[in-house]
Amino acid sequence: MDKPRQVDVLVISDIHLGTYGCQAKELLRYLKSVDPKVVILNGDIIDIWQFNKSYWPKSHMKIIKYFLKWIVEGKEIHYLTGNHDEMFRKFKDFKLRKFKISNKIVLDLDGKKAWFFHGDVFDVTMQYSKWLTRLAGIGYDFLILLNSFINSVLSKLGKNKLSLSKTIKNSVKGAVKYINRFEKTAVDIAISNGFKYVVCGHIHHPNIKEYKSGNQSVTYLNSGDWVENLTALEYNKGKWSIYRYNHSPLIEDSLKTEMDKSNKELFDEMLNEFNMMKN
Repeated sequence: MDKPRQVDVLVISDIHLGTYGCQAKELLRYLKSVDPKVVILNGDIIDIWQFNKSYWPKSHMKIIKYFLKWIVEGKEIHYLTGNHDEMFRKFKDFKLRKFKISNKIVLDLDGKKAWFFHGDVFDVTMQYSKWLTRLAGIGYDFLILLNSFINSVLSKLGKNKLSLSKTIKNSVKGAVKYINRFEKTAVDIAISNGFKYVVCGHIHHPNIKEYKSGNQSVTYLNSGDWVENLTALEYNKGKWSIYRYNHSPLIEDSLKTEMDKSNKELFDEMLNEFNMMKN
């Protein structure tokens, strides 16, 4: 078994656990291949909007177990709420060991300020028409399902896989304009607050891009998602990079089906803390 890579800061967003499009098995292999000091779960980790009790496969539960394992190990983990898991916003400031739930955070990275938040605050449809956004989410999930079926057929025929959603996004001018507008809004606010890095999720478009305004510059970063892009952000020795899962075996899945004792105790402890906050 290969030794996990050391990572100073790991940023993952838009996993969408609980949906058919979530690539949980691939994500687990990636998580087991890295050993991060700080973990930023930047929103839409669990898709509460589309959560269905009849669909919660073991592969999705294994992701939760692995995050619990990291908490037990004492890793610094920040869960930043997104729109699909906005229910957790009422638990803002919840803290257990080195795990904390927040809406946004600012960290010092080698003397430079990094601003982390999901990004749905910039989404006009989220602010004024949540029902429309939820409807779009259902449509997106159906498109991913259709895409999975088409790719399984292409794979059997020896053809390359394709991404319907990425093709649509890249070909529709309105979608491209929205992404550009999203990035510019985040960058403008970051510059006005003196941040060097602004790190988002939400739009499922992994990117690292430097913007300049006068004598100031800011680096915009987006961690992408684990539905179609299978990407994450890694910060090491003062440099950011985008990790892209290439479907090659990393570390074999060896998690037990049942939670071990330490994870179960931690899980029970978290539930008790949540119940106390609700009361």
